[in-house]
Order: sequence, then C-alpha cells, then structure tokens
Amino acid sequence: MAAVAANRTELLQIADAVARDKSIDKMVVLHAMEEAMQRAAKARYGSENEIRVEIDSKTGETHVSRYLHVVEQVENDKTEISLADAQSRNPSAMVGDIIAETLPPVDFSRIAAQAAKQVIVQKVRDAERERQHEEYKDRIGEIVHGIVKRVEFGSVVVDLGKAEGVVRRDEMIPRETFRTGDRIRAYIYDVRRETRGPQIFLSRSHPQFMVRLFAQEVPEIYDGIIEIRAVARDPGSRAKIAVISKDSSIDPVGACVGMRGVRVQAVVQELQGERIDIIPWSADPATFIVNALAPAEVTKVVLDEDTRRVEVVVPDEQLSLAIGRRGQNVRLASQLTSWQIDILTEAEESERRQKEFAERSALFMEALDVDEMVAQLLASEGFADIEDVAYVPLPELAAVEGFDEETAEELQTRAIEYLEARNKELDDKRRALGVEDPVLEVEGITPAMAVALGEHDIKTLEDLAGCANDELLGYYEQGKDKERIKVEGALEGFDLTPDEANAIIMKARVAAGWIEQWPEPSEAASEADEEAEA
Repeated sequence: MAAVAANRTELLQIADAVARDKSIDKMVVLHAMEEAMQRAAKARYGSENEIRVEIDSKTGETHVSRYLHVVEQVENDKTEISLADAQSRNPSAMVGDIIAETLPPVDFSRIAAQAAKQVIVQKVRDAERERQHEEYKDRIGEIVHGIVKRVEFGSVVVDLGKAEGVVRRDEMIPRETFRTGDRIRAYIYDVRRETRGPQIFLSRSHPQFMVRLFAQEVPEIYDGIIEIRAVARDPGSRAKIAVISKDSSIDPVGACVGMRGVRVQAVVQELQGERIDIIPWSADPATFIVNALAPAEVTKVVLDEDTRRVEVVVPDEQLSLAIGRRGQNVRLASQLTSWQIDILTEAEESERRQKEFAERSALFMEALDVDEMVAQLLASEGFADIEDVAYVPLPELAAVEGFDEETAEELQTRAIEYLEARNKELDDKRRALGVEDPVLEVEGITPAMAVALGEHDIKTLEDLAGCANDELLGYYEQGKDKERIKVEGALEGFDLTPDEANAIIMKARVAAGWIEQWPEPSEAASEADEEAEA
C-alpha cells in the first residue's frame, strides 16, 4: 500500500491529499495511518504487546514504541518490566512509570498492507460521515442545490457536492420527473445519523420549501419586514400562504406578488405551475377564515372556539367556489387557519335555522305547557333548551318582551319541575340498567349519560375507569372488504370533545383509586408556565 510504504515526505503528501479530497482534518488521516501501522506492528511483535505508533505531523517521521509498566514483580513480561531493569535504563524510574522501548520500523507484508489500507479507508470514511453530519445537521431548514446522481424506485439521490441527499417519492411534487444529471433545488427537512452514514432527507413538497423560495424572491421576507405566518399546500396543484407586514406602509400581498407578478411567478415555475393564493393574515379568526376562503365570498361566520369549528355561510352561487375542486379550497383554508370549516349556503342555513326554531318551540310548548306564542318568544330570544329557562337569572327571563316577573317565575318553576321529573325518570332507568351510584357521582356525568353508559354495559366505576376515549366517542374500523365501519361510542351523542371525554375517564380512575389526584389541563398548563418562568 502506497500510504504505508511511502517515505516521510510522501506520507505527509498523501495525508494532505486525502484530507483535502474528503474535506476532513489532516490529523484524522494521520491518526488513521498510526492505527493501521499499530495493528501491523502488533501482528509482527504479538498482539499482547502494548504498542504505540506516532507519526510526526511536521517531518513525517514514524516512531514505533512498546510501552512497559514498571512494577515490583513482573507477571507479564510483554507489558511489564521490573524496577531494577527499568532503573538500569533510566536511574530515575519508579514503580508505576511507563518505559517506552523503541522498536524497528515494521516491514509490511501484502496481507498486512491490505489490512492497514482497510483500517485507513474505514477511519477516513467515518471521519467524512461525521463531518457531513456536523455540517448538514445545522442546515435543516435550508434550500440546497444539487445534481441528480441516480433515480432509485422513484426516489432521487442528489449529489450535493461533498454529500448525498435523497428526495423520497412522497416528498416529490406529483407528476414531476428527474433524470440523471438534472439540476435540482430542494429543502432539507431532516438529517439523521445512521450506520451507513448520515442520511440527508430533502423535500420539494414540504410547506417550508415554498416559504424559503419566497424568502429568496422577496427581499422584504428575507429582511423580516414581511412574515409568512401560515402555509398550506396541495403539492403541484394549489397552495395558500398567509402573510403580514411589520411596516404598515408595505402591502404584504403586493410585495409577494411583485411587479406584474414576477416574484410569485418565479416560485410558481419552480413548483411546476402550482397555483398560489396569497392572503393577508389576521389575528381575528373570523377575518382570517374569510380571507382564507378567497376567492369565494362569505356572508356569515359562526365560531365555536371550544371545538375550533367554524360554520361559514356563502351565497348559493358561491358554494362550489368555496368548496373548490374535490374540496381543495376549503381543505387548504382549514389547514391554513387550523379551524375545522363547515360550508353552508344561505338557503341551507335559513332552512336549518327554521327547523331548529320549530324544534325548540315544540319543546317549550310540550315541556312548559305554554302556547305557541310564548314558546316562539323563548326560542327567538336565544333559549336553546329547558336548562336555559330553568337556570337563567330571573330578571333576564322577565326582560323578554311580553313577560313580567310573575310570568318568568312561573316559567322557571315549570322548567325546574320538568327537569326534576325527567331526571327521576332517567335515574329509574339507570338503576334498572344496573349502573351504580358512584358512576353518576363522577364529575361531568349527567343522568342521561349514565343511562347511555348502562346501555353500553358500562355499569361500575371500574368499567368507566377502564375505558379509552374511543369507547366513549366512537371510532372507525376496517371491515372485510376494506370498507370503514363506524363503531358507536357510549357517549357519542353528547357532543363531548376528546379532552372532555379524557377528563371523565381520568376522574373515574381517581375515584376508583387507580391513580392519584391529577390537575386539570388548565392547572397543569399554568403550573408548567410557572416552572418555566422560575
């Protein structure tokens, strides 16, 4: 092997050349050579010997030494030397010292040279991999340029110069093809250290790829004057980005579009013609959602902040535009805003409101034994159920037009009597089903819920404590023909959120003695905030 058999000057030249070629430290190469020579020397003098090889980084001179430990009584003459023998060589030697005994240079046989070559190659490869990982792990989030090296099973291997990256098939833009030798731009989204070397994962479908492209094309984004707050992509088809300007004199949408659309067109071309909607970001959820549904017009927005669902009403002729082809527009708007969006036409909303009004009026007429006019007055004032009438402050009920205090008191009395009778009926049914009293005592469980639990064979505190969220809320499972089959949850009809269902289960576990008292989510969050501040 040339690196091993070379003279001093050639040894340093070879180390320099390898270090430059692999972009690693020259000392790493020299240490690899030292280890290779050390292994060869051990094969020559015996592996039980403690042999060290040092190469002078300035002169290239090689020193081969055997280390001997100074001891009182020699047990292994390969690694130890008696104090008397040590002092004959060095009068100041003491027990515990190490004597270095110089050995003649090693003549490499063909097999030894091959083994040394493998050691050096492996050490250099490990150093190169470590260098690549250290370099690229800090570049996650950047766009890199490269040349397609090969295409394997739809994935593209990219030559980045001193490293290789891979764009997996699912990270490509649909219908996009590359051939060996093509130039490619991609986004580094992950770098992992693996046995075969660092894996640099690239993407062209990642939302942040679009963000970085805009930062390259729009100086205001690069300078931080304009910020991209949210991105939603259907790669290769359509995307939405929400932008906001920190300078009120700069229009964020106009800056991203550019003169005659030159800036946005540069991004569109890189993304294979992907259509991009640029919308102004707003801190007000309703305004942001209306902007996100552009180009459709919105006439009404109703937010439910607890479930993060929003009901959007659009004119009848705008329905298909708001939903988009295959639901693309509303899906991207939902991803962009992080709200679940339900689209209704004005006709559908009007019909639903009339139906709800009629149902509430009928409920009040039956439960409170009042005529249609009084029932409609309650429904039109926003009373949704009997509980609203029973527990609303009396002055608020008396303030309804046409009501006085006496009428309000009578309505509340009838509402409370109705609820008591209904609860007694539910409680009798609950007992008949065998649902134990401790279940009803769990905070959040109503008499109606207790009946529903009993109908699903959840009758004891332990039964409830052993439930999972899906058992209460329902779930889907795959049938024989791969169709999705809905499995009904015990409390599916009570509009519980996953957090509320989980809270009921956890409180049941506390009551059953399975776990200690646990903090409410809000309390846990505040405790975490306090710890972070501390």
